[in-house]
Amino acid sequence: MSNDKRIHVVPHNGEWATRREGADRVGTTHRTQADAIEAARGRAIRESGEVVIHRPDGRIRDADSYGNDPNPPRDMKH
Repeated sequence: MSNDKRIHVVPHNGEWATRREGADRVGTTHRTQADAIEAARGRAIRESGEVVIHRPDGRIRDADSYGNDPNPPRDMKH
């Protein structure tokens, strides 16, 4: 999957934001992480992209891809 289709959910100024991978600025800001994840997921579904969710300290917590993946991972969490 190309990097331009990855949308990160990151902490931003006391709130949560969506940021396209490689972008200097955030796309949207949200009061809660759940709201930011929902917004990122909707966009990733429309664009057949990936959502990368970060913890408050910036470490990656989770990632999900949306779209037609010819070699899907053996994901044990779903």
